[in-house]
Amino acid sequence: MMSMRGASAEAMAALREQLDSVLPGADAERVGDDLFSVATLLRSDAALRRVVTDVSVRPEAKQGLARDLLGGKVADASLELVSNAVGQRWTGTRDLADALERLAEIAVVKSAGADGERLGDELFTVAQLVNDNPALRDALSDPARSDGDKAALVAGLLDGKALPATVTLAQQALTSSYRTVSVALAEYQKVAAEVHGESVAKVRSARELSDDEQTRLSEALQRQYGRPIHLNVVVDPELVGGLRVEIGDDVIDGSVSSRLDEARRRLAG
Repeated sequence: MMSMRGASAEAMAALREQLDSVLPGADAERVGDDLFSVATLLRSDAALRRVVTDVSVRPEAKQGLARDLLGGKVADASLELVSNAVGQRWTGTRDLADALERLAEIAVVKSAGADGERLGDELFTVAQLVNDNPALRDALSDPARSDGDKAALVAGLLDGKALPATVTLAQQALTSSYRTVSVALAEYQKVAAEVHGESVAKVRSARELSDDEQTRLSEALQRQYGRPIHLNVVVDPELVGGLRVEIGDDVIDGSVSSRLDEARRRLAG
C-alpha cells in the first residue's frame, strides 16, 4: 500500500512527523479510529476524494472543507492531521487515503504503549489462527456476512485475551485496503515492529525453539541486519530439521528439507 513517490512521499513524511508530535498529548486509540474512518470515507466518496486531492483547489479551501465535514466529529488531533493532509500535494488521488490509513495503523500501535512487543506477538497469533482455520477464514471473507457481524466474530474470539489495540487492528483487517485479512495482519505486524525500531523475521522450525535459542538467533540476525529483530516462530515438521528465516524479501533457508530438495535436483540433472 505504501509505495509512495514524489510529492506523496514528502507529504507522508511531514504527516508522520506531525503524528509523532501530537500523539503524546492525545488519545492515540481515538486518533487511530478517526483516521481509519476518514480513509474509508475518502475511498467511498469519489467526488470528495477528487476535490481534496485536486491541485487546482487552494489548500485553504480544502482545509476549510475538511473542518466543516469533521469538526466536532473527530478528536482535535485527528482534525489537525486531516486538515494538514488535505493541504498537501499528492501524486495520486488514492495516496491521501492510503497515507491516512497508515497513520491510523501507527496511532493504534502506539496506543499499546509499553505493550508493543506483546501487540506484535498477538497479531502474529491472530494471523496464524486465521491461516490455520479454513472455516474462520471463510467466515471472515464471506461477502454475505456484514462487516458488523465479522467484527463481532473477531471481538468474540479475542475478548479478554488480547490488547485493545490487537482487537482494533484485527477488526480493521476485515475492511482495510489490503487484499485479504491475512495480508493486512502481516502488514500490521511490520508496522508494530517498525514503530519500535525493529524488523520482523518469520522463522519456520522443525521443532519448538527454546528461549535461549530464540535469543541467540535474534542476536545473530541483529548483527547481520544492524537493527533489533522480532521473531515470529512457526513450527513446521515438514522441514525435518534446521530453520527457514524470512525477513522482508530476504530468505535464509537452512532447513534439511531444502538441502534434500537441492540434492534431488542435482541427481536429476
